[in-house]
Amino acid sequence: MSDDSLILAVPSKGRLQEAAFDMFGAAGFSVTRAKGGRGYTGEMANLPQVSVLLLSAGEIARGLDAGEIHLGITGEDLLREYAPDFDASIALLKPLGFGHADVVVALPQGWIDVSDVEDLREVSVDFFSRHGRRMRVATKYANLTHQFFSAFGLTDYRIVESLGATEGAPASGAAELIVDITSSGATLAANDLKVIRGGTILESQAQLAGSRKAPWSANALVSLKALAGALELGDAAAKLKP
Repeated sequence: MSDDSLILAVPSKGRLQEAAFDMFGAAGFSVTRAKGGRGYTGEMANLPQVSVLLLSAGEIARGLDAGEIHLGITGEDLLREYAPDFDASIALLKPLGFGHADVVVALPQGWIDVSDVEDLREVSVDFFSRHGRRMRVATKYANLTHQFFSAFGLTDYRIVESLGATEGAPASGAAELIVDITSSGATLAANDLKVIRGGTILESQAQLAGSRKAPWSANALVSLKALAGALELGDAAAKLKP
């Protein structure tokens, strides 16, 4: 890996990796993984000045925000969660049409009087007055949750960090409601949860994103231009300007 190469990060496993590899291959830039397919680095055909890293989706989002990666493929949900000053650090270059998942507010079906965000705000105030504590929200998306609830003036809650299956938190008594991702809604329904009206925080999908904080050398910009032409990104360099 040369000091002035373009660093591209793709998911290290799963359907996101397969879809990303297929996309680059179709554009004439197939990715070869090092060490017989088991390594965490790779090379890109026809672009020797591109260094490929295979990382987790969360690591890619954090690396883009920190400027340690030039380009990366990961979910928009993670990009917006891990980049506090999103517009200053991240540019969305292309929605990729796979990895769809919505970030939603969900609560037990038994809360029949709570159908939308305004109902939830009113119930949160009443909950605090009756129980002397704030409603607990289990989530891996603390920043997105705070931003969304603040927009509705909902303040009587506290975040419970979810380290496992978030959808099980209400049934286990760990939280009153959750903020989590869903694609079909089947897992939420299986846990007797409902998405409240207006409770979709973000309709996410995989994105090819660029870092506005990364050091863009002349060689990195040449590689970016080649990728932009093949992947129909438009003037990607202009999009990456702070």
